[in-house]
Amino acid sequence: MKAFMTRRKSLLVAASAALALSLSACGGGTATTNPTVAEKPTFAAGSTMEKLSSAGAIKIGTKFDQPLFGQKGLDGKPVGFDVEIGKLIAAKLGIAADKIEWVETVSANREPFIEQSRVDIVVATYTINDKRKQVVSFAGPYYEAGQALMVNKDNTSITKPEDVKGKKVCSVTGSTPAATIVEKYGAELVPAATYSACLEPLRNKQVEAITTDNVILAGFVNKEPDAFKLASDETFTKEPYGIGLKKDDTVFRNWINDQLEAFASDGSYKKAWEGTAGSVIKTAPELPELNRY
Repeated sequence: MKAFMTRRKSLLVAASAALALSLSACGGGTATTNPTVAEKPTFAAGSTMEKLSSAGAIKIGTKFDQPLFGQKGLDGKPVGFDVEIGKLIAAKLGIAADKIEWVETVSANREPFIEQSRVDIVVATYTINDKRKQVVSFAGPYYEAGQALMVNKDNTSITKPEDVKGKKVCSVTGSTPAATIVEKYGAELVPAATYSACLEPLRNKQVEAITTDNVILAGFVNKEPDAFKLASDETFTKEPYGIGLKKDDTVFRNWINDQLEAFASDGSYKKAWEGTAGSVIKTAPELPELNRY
């Protein structure tokens, strides 16, 4: 009996370890880093950089349900490419990763959170467009995605955006993809607060597709390849991701743009990609041309 109990305990320990490993791996791209923190950086008096650096803390808005870019990890902290970009920016301000307050932002509340100072910056698969630039400012873009469609694995009727005309498609309220799929392709929108909230309706065939940026959908497919697939490898829009900040804070915006260029030059950008989204999307991106408006 004692030998049996010892063997049983060993099997349980091994099973628990395997489960922990599978959970940590299922999301793909969950590597985290602690960038070298600038020592006593100096900034112009009164600038946003000076205020944040002096405080030794920063509030960064990101998503908690976007595999590869921003997803809550097993320890409750977000991981992903957006998160790594946020950490790199904080480090240049002299702020360590453990001094970052991560604030969950969804598509509908990104501008209000910036306006209300609930966050200092937003790095959250945040497409730069003229409508949003009326309310907030953007540094970047630091990545360019494209809109795509995700369907159930057995769906053969949807291979391009024109196929969703008159069909139910789930996307997030207030997002660029939601507007595009209705206005340009005639889909019937089924709105949700987050993209992860679209998964069960798709699985249960209450909707026929989910639409958002290809990199976000690739993360969901990576987690459940037997359930979902991309309708096509082709994208049908260009979605330049920017870093949102207070409107007309030109000095801060220009400073962030300078840091993005530095990250591309010193290898930080590539390292951030390879440890997160690059675990699934193997083609490493180049930093897009910055929009220094």
